[in-house]
Amino acid sequence: MNYGEILKDIRVYEGLTQKEIGSILGINAKTYGLFENQFKIIPLYHLNTLSNYYDISIDYIFNFTSIKKYHNYTKVKDIDKSLVGDNIKRFRIENKITLTKLANILNTSHSTISAYEHGKTLILTSFLYTICKEYNISADYLLGKIDNPKYLNSTKK
Repeated sequence: MNYGEILKDIRVYEGLTQKEIGSILGINAKTYGLFENQFKIIPLYHLNTLSNYYDISIDYIFNFTSIKKYHNYTKVKDIDKSLVGDNIKRFRIENKITLTKLANILNTSHSTISAYEHGKTLILTSFLYTICKEYNISADYLLGKIDNPKYLNSTKK
């Protein structure tokens, strides 16, 4: 994943310090610095908060597209685990991807994928990134922040 450099570039462009972003996220500057330098993977709820704060797409933060904000973009305060799970399951079935294949791609178990698909657990940032990169699907779509584009073919850099 290469979101750290983009988060840093956006923060610097906005004239903000790591301490100020940490305050927005309710964490200290050192912890935020670990996310920005990618020594720790940023949790999806923090990534969503930054996406909303900067008014930019997660696809842009992930460097999947040069589009900073989709025309139909919705700020989602709290990510709906059930909606995300439904979107992942729908995507998996539409593309004829078995639970086994997805679990193998993510190096995890069937039960983990099932927990995501049933809305019991929010997908990890790294797993979301991997699915989107592997299948060229929009993270913003899977998270319910947009309804179109679903796939990123037309939005790549």
